[in-house]
Amino acid sequence: MGAYFGTDGIRGVAGELLTPEFAVQVGRAAAVVLAKKAGPHPLFVIGRDTRLSGPMLEAALTAGLTSGGARVELAGVIPTPGLATLVCQRGADAGVVISASHNPFVDNGIKFFSSAGLKLSDQEEAEIEAHIADRDLRSLAGADFGCASVYDGAVEDYVRDVTRRIPLDLRGLRIAIDCAHGAMSEAAPLALAHSGAEVTVLFAAPNGININAGCGSTHIGALQQMVADDGFDLGLAFDGDGDRVLAVDASGALVDGDFIIAILAKHLKSQGKLRRDTVVTTVMTNLGFHLAMRREGIEVLVTPVGDRYVVAEMLAGDYVLGGEQSGHIINRDVATTGDGLATALLLLQALRDMAVPLATAATVMSRLPQKLVNIRVRDLAGLDGAAAVWAAVDDETRRLQGSGRILVRPSGTEPLVRVMAEASTHEIVEGACSRIAAVVEKELG
Repeated sequence: MGAYFGTDGIRGVAGELLTPEFAVQVGRAAAVVLAKKAGPHPLFVIGRDTRLSGPMLEAALTAGLTSGGARVELAGVIPTPGLATLVCQRGADAGVVISASHNPFVDNGIKFFSSAGLKLSDQEEAEIEAHIADRDLRSLAGADFGCASVYDGAVEDYVRDVTRRIPLDLRGLRIAIDCAHGAMSEAAPLALAHSGAEVTVLFAAPNGININAGCGSTHIGALQQMVADDGFDLGLAFDGDGDRVLAVDASGALVDGDFIIAILAKHLKSQGKLRRDTVVTTVMTNLGFHLAMRREGIEVLVTPVGDRYVVAEMLAGDYVLGGEQSGHIINRDVATTGDGLATALLLLQALRDMAVPLATAATVMSRLPQKLVNIRVRDLAGLDGAAAVWAAVDDETRRLQGSGRILVRPSGTEPLVRVMAEASTHEIVEGACSRIAAVVEKELG
């Protein structure tokens, strides 16, 4: 990670790191870097989620880009995968999403996409950082300025593309969808409108400060309760920028990204569409997933946490399916990046093809007890040298005697240390997590 770019773009508190002045600098630097590759007046498409700070940062970023000679099309509120799709459709040189994904509304972020709808490389991000650090940010003048225009119908174009790729007949199904008061609030209901399903839409009234607040894929309890109480066949929960989705079966039980990937992998393999019978996941994937895929004759490749690493591995080996437990799932036949809407439609398509309810499809795997604890710390960089923490990890690993695992890692987007444990019983998991978390808090908190 660089000085500004983490595993998922630049992210921080709006008004602190992400000020209008900083956004102008980022925009101007990006215009300079992309102009070297694409020529003068590169075209950027900008989208955002529903955060209160979004329009402010959009205006500042646009000012930076256009003063650096770039042309800008403003797509407005649109899911992150929708923006990636539009970059390709418009033949743009780059795309920018202003979003902090599943974080609270006070946070925001700036994430770039290449002309291929993929996240920028580490080298390209480093070039942008270098221009910011060197303050090599002189504004152009006169006819060298770029220009900005509004892109009308962006959400409709994205939804049209997704539903064309994944046609559905869902007659007879009752589905509840939680839009997290975020960027999926328009797109997801629109995509399901002509499917034949009876759809109930929840948390789709964004006001700038309610994004992800007690709803969405990180707060799924309300959806679980409603699905179970009101007789829905299933529920779907998106995150704030729409690149993730989790599901809920008819009983209200959570079906997370591991289960969704397992269902999709099995379905694709049965159709001969799972290239090289391989799926790509991260180190956070439950051990139960690995056991299930072994039974299905599917190889599992493992990357560090972060969808950029998953996508890089998928591209390197030309694999079609990969993703994370969080519900950030990529099918390269239908999207270039994690797409909550495409994943939801693919899951519904698989259930229809298999003619089974979600709970039955989810029996493809069993989850080993797993717990993730997040500890807020003062100095995230101090984790590497925290000898007491790693000694505690070694102690807990020895206790497991090969029947589980411990993973401790820094967050790529927040000042958090994440402690994860898996073992044969909940009691063992709870004990291991609490003991390591106590050491992390003592040493770094």
